[in-house]
Amino acid sequence: MNWSFWEIQSWFSNVDFTIVGSGIVGLNCALHLKQNYPKAKVLVLEKGILPQGASTKNAGFACFGSLSEILEDLQSHDEETVFQLVQKRVEGLKLLRQNLTDTAIDFKQHGGYELFTQEQSALFDACLGQMESVNELLHPLFKEDVFVLKENTFGFQNVQNKFLYTPFEGQIDTGKMMEALLCKVQSLGVKILNNVVVEGYSETNTGVVIKTKDFEVSTSKLFVATNGFASQLLNETVLPARAQVLVTKPIKNLAFKGTFHLDRGYYYFRNVGDRILFGGGRNLDFKTEETTQFGLTELVQNQLKDLLKNTILPNTPFEIENRWSGIMGVGSQKKPIVKQVSNNVFCGVRLGGMGVAIGSLIGSELAELLD
Repeated sequence: MNWSFWEIQSWFSNVDFTIVGSGIVGLNCALHLKQNYPKAKVLVLEKGILPQGASTKNAGFACFGSLSEILEDLQSHDEETVFQLVQKRVEGLKLLRQNLTDTAIDFKQHGGYELFTQEQSALFDACLGQMESVNELLHPLFKEDVFVLKENTFGFQNVQNKFLYTPFEGQIDTGKMMEALLCKVQSLGVKILNNVVVEGYSETNTGVVIKTKDFEVSTSKLFVATNGFASQLLNETVLPARAQVLVTKPIKNLAFKGTFHLDRGYYYFRNVGDRILFGGGRNLDFKTEETTQFGLTELVQNQLKDLLKNTILPNTPFEIENRWSGIMGVGSQKKPIVKQVSNNVFCGVRLGGMGVAIGSLIGSELAELLD
């Protein structure tokens, strides 16, 4: 690439901190670096026109985990670890709202519901049997019962006639959140370059040389915030997990507001005004959905449409307006990886499908690794 003198001086000279990935984690890392080092030159490299991965493609759930998800976590993590996971999600959501304001992200606390199919009566009973103990575990965080029982008043079919409900769950507008975050970091002087594919890096005595598809740039410190794509640059145990999503056209007299979890969180839906946004289904074929390729499959899309027709909107006509996918980063452990990789390289990855909840906090923790 043959840069002009002006381009070299403004964008590529004396770069203090470079961040790979302009999603929630990357931009929050940039935000905190700028707040901690106001005179530093901070450069963000993003491979997409918009942030790739899941930051602009998620369902906009301001959640911390349904009861069945928390109980599943308790099977592979001790109580203290699970408490810390939920605590991070709660703190992360608080930080997101403080940084950007509820108005800017269109935050609405309609509450969250967990549904169980008719075939899941054993799972439902198990959740009811352990609800009190989980409420006790989480009481120091919420100061009251997190989960309670509610009747099915929304007309859903083929599910248990009672739901688990939490008043503490909310929803946001994902697009507005990312717009607000982009505006905030750019107002502080952070430089963002899109359509830049980072292929690798090498460390020198004075910093890091980043090799992209089109050019190289030197930086003092490198921060990798690519979540589901992390294994392309780092030797970390992060697996990609594709999530498929659809949204309906407006539905007249839509009967519910809120965020809803089904089948241990593998399916999730919510209202977006008078539309329904519905996603999930990767548990139908984990291997196929363990990919960094965006795309849709008939298996998942047909199941989403079938659940809409027979469970969520029985006897209500609907049309699907849009379908898309996002790439998350998961692993055998739910705890994110936030660490110093080498002398001048740091990473904040593996958000486990909780990017909205913990992305702000992980970004700030990534920036704090410099201290």
